[in-house]
Amino acid sequence: MKRRYWESNLRLQSINKRILVATNNTDKLREIRQILDGTGWEVVGLNKLPPYPEPIEDGETLAENALIKAREGFRQSGILTLADDTGLEVDALDGRPGVYSARYAGENATYSDNVNLLIREMSGVPEPMRTARFRTVMALVGKDSEECWEGVAEGMIISESIGGKGFGYDPVFYSPELGQTFAEASSKAKNRVSHRGRALQKLVDRLKKLKYGS
Repeated sequence: MKRRYWESNLRLQSINKRILVATNNTDKLREIRQILDGTGWEVVGLNKLPPYPEPIEDGETLAENALIKAREGFRQSGILTLADDTGLEVDALDGRPGVYSARYAGENATYSDNVNLLIREMSGVPEPMRTARFRTVMALVGKDSEECWEGVAEGMIISESIGGKGFGYDPVFYSPELGQTFAEASSKAKNRVSHRGRALQKLVDRLKKLKYGS
């Protein structure tokens, strides 16, 4: 029954082919727009809506927080709404910062604050034990429908920031698949192997099927 609700609602929503991305993070919005470019769906940012209070992300998992944001975006807009929550899981830190990645160094932490704290906490950890992964959960919410997709990118935490691209922890996240940090990679290369790119590709696959009526 849930699947029928989901597919029926998405077909109705696809008449307008608009997806609201419920984030105030302009870097995330830019990446999502890049990845969804060419799908035939218009990506709408929160700047197109009257401002509303950010929902409290008090979930214990990435999926719970992504759904909190997507549900509120849909409630406020009536537009099919996409939201993500992303965590960096560092094995030597027992999976931290995880769900708290965005506020690792405090509620108002900057990207640099978080990266610098991570570098300090990883000081002295030998290379074989510096394994980590980015994990993203994407939630898409419409009328009578909710679904989530997960994307994971495995890598290593290096001891200093390298690269001027990307955002967040990208300068210290080395991707073996790319042979460089996410902050060194082009947007196209990063999106191909990143956690967010992999989660969104599952969404793209679903939208393509709906687009062509399968």
